[in-house]
Amino acid sequence: MTKLDFRKSSYSGAGQNCVEVAHIPAHFHKSSYSGARENCVEVAELPCGAAIRDSKHPDAGHLPFSVTEWTGFLATALSR
Repeated sequence: MTKLDFRKSSYSGAGQNCVEVAHIPAHFHKSSYSGARENCVEVAELPCGAAIRDSKHPDAGHLPFSVTEWTGFLATALSR
């Protein structure tokens, strides 16, 4: 399991009771179905599911999916 590094949100101010946030490290990789193409969808496994992003714009963010959503997507995609 991934150890998360929690930090106090910059929006919390000086108060002791606050919301803490953690960055989940994601290691994106190209799908094996992409072949030799450079522009593709990349996927990363997360403790809570998976995330996808556009390889042309990796800094634009990612779209996260819960375990249930990702499992359902894979089951549907692989059955076609």
